[in-house]
Amino acid sequence: MKPTGSLTIVGAGLAGTLLATLLAQRGWRVEVFERRGDPRLHGYAGGRSINLALAERGLHALRQAGADAAVLERAVMMRGRMVHPLHGQVHLQRYGRDDSEVIWSVSRGELNIALLDAAEAAGATLHFDRGLADVDFSRGVASFRGDGADHVHAFDALLGCDGAGSTLRARMALHADLGERTEWLAHGYKELEIPPAPDGGFRIEPNALHIWPRGRYMCIALPNDERTFTVTLFMALHADGSGDPDFDAVADAAAARALFERDFPDALPLIPALERDFEANPTGTLATLYLDRWHLGGQAVLLGDAAHAMVPFHGQGMNCAFEDCVALADHIAAAPTLEGAFAAFQAQRLPDARAIQAMALENYIEMRDLVDDPDFLLQRELEQALQARHPARFVPHYAMVTFMRIPYAVAHARSEVQRGILVEATRGLRSLDGVDWAAADAAVERLLAPLADAPA
Repeated sequence: MKPTGSLTIVGAGLAGTLLATLLAQRGWRVEVFERRGDPRLHGYAGGRSINLALAERGLHALRQAGADAAVLERAVMMRGRMVHPLHGQVHLQRYGRDDSEVIWSVSRGELNIALLDAAEAAGATLHFDRGLADVDFSRGVASFRGDGADHVHAFDALLGCDGAGSTLRARMALHADLGERTEWLAHGYKELEIPPAPDGGFRIEPNALHIWPRGRYMCIALPNDERTFTVTLFMALHADGSGDPDFDAVADAAAARALFERDFPDALPLIPALERDFEANPTGTLATLYLDRWHLGGQAVLLGDAAHAMVPFHGQGMNCAFEDCVALADHIAAAPTLEGAFAAFQAQRLPDARAIQAMALENYIEMRDLVDDPDFLLQRELEQALQARHPARFVPHYAMVTFMRIPYAVAHARSEVQRGILVEATRGLRSLDGVDWAAADAAVERLLAPLADAPA
C-alpha cells in the first residue's frame, strides 16, 4: 500500500517509537501520542525498570530503523548465565558457542530515549502528556487528555503500542470480543541494586547474567553501563504450602536481610542498600495476556504488550514486540488495504506470540530450578554435542529463540522434539560416556528436518 494518509500510534514506549520510525521511513505521516512527559526533558518515568535483554530479533529490528549503533554503544554484552549455587562453585553457562552468540543488557530508559530521537529524525510527530481517553470509531476521532483538557484527533487508523494496560484495547473491546484473558503468575518480584565498586568498576563479572537459583525462587542480576547491576528477587507472592519464602512473609527490611543471609549469602555483601531498596521499591506482579483478536477492521490494531504481554523470563518481550513492528510495517507496505494488512499481521504473529509466551513460562522453571540440576546439565552437554554432529538439524532451543529469527512457533515445536531426544538419550546416565550415539543420531535424522534461519 502506498502511503496515502496518516497513522496514529498510541504510546511512545519502545514499540511505539520503533514502529513510528519504520513507518515514517516508508513515507507515512505518523503521529505518536504518549500520556507521559518527554523523558529527554524530564527524565525517564517508565514502569518496570528491569533491564532488558536485547537479542538478534530485536537487533534486526533496530538495524531496519538505523538505531542499532546508538543502542549498542550503551549496552553491556552478556555471554551466558553465571550461576551462583548455594553450595558449590560459581560457574558460567554460555548462551552460545562463542562471542558471536551473546545477548546485550540495555537500559529501558536509555533505549526509549534513543528510539524517540530516531522517530523524530525519521519525521514522526510526537505528542507528550496526551493520554488516550476515548475513541469514536464511527467518526474516526480519538480524544486525548492532557494539561487539564481533552484534545480531539481525527485518525485513519490507530496502532496500539500502549502496553499491557492498553486503553486502546479497552475501547476496542467495547466494539468486538477480543477474547481477552489474563493469567497471573503466583510469583512477584522486587528490584534491588548492586552499586559500582569503590574503584568505580563492576563488583562482579559484568559480561554475564547472574543467577542465584533456589528451586522455586531466585535472584538475577543484569549489568548496566554505569557499572551497576539491577538485581531482581523473584518468589511467591503468598504462602503456597511449599515452605519456600514468599513476599507476605518477607515483608520488611529485617526479613529481607535474614533471607539473604540464609539463601543468598554471596550476594548480600554486594547490595549495601538492601534494606533501603527493599522498603522503597514496590513488589511487582507478573502476568500473561492472551487475546484471540488483535484488530478492529482497518481502524485499529494492537501489538507488543498491548496484544500479548508475557512474563520476562526468556528476555523476549521487547524482542517480540520489535519483531511485531517490523512485521506490521511490512504488511502495511504489502497489503492493498489497512484491514488486509492488520488481518495478515495477526495471522502471522499470533501463533508466534502464543509460542514465546509458553516458552517464557517454561524458562522461569529452568532459571530458578534447573540451571544447577545434574540431569539438566547433562542434557545441555548432549545438546551441544548433537549440534556439533548435526549442525543443520539440531539447533539448541536457546539459539533458535535468541540468535535466529525463525518463527517462535517453529522454535517451540522443534524444542519439544529435541527435549524428548535429550531426555531419552541421557536417561539413567551421569555422563555422555554411556550415550547410544547411533540411536541419538538416528532420532535426530528421523525427527528433525534441516533448519534454515529467517531471511536477512
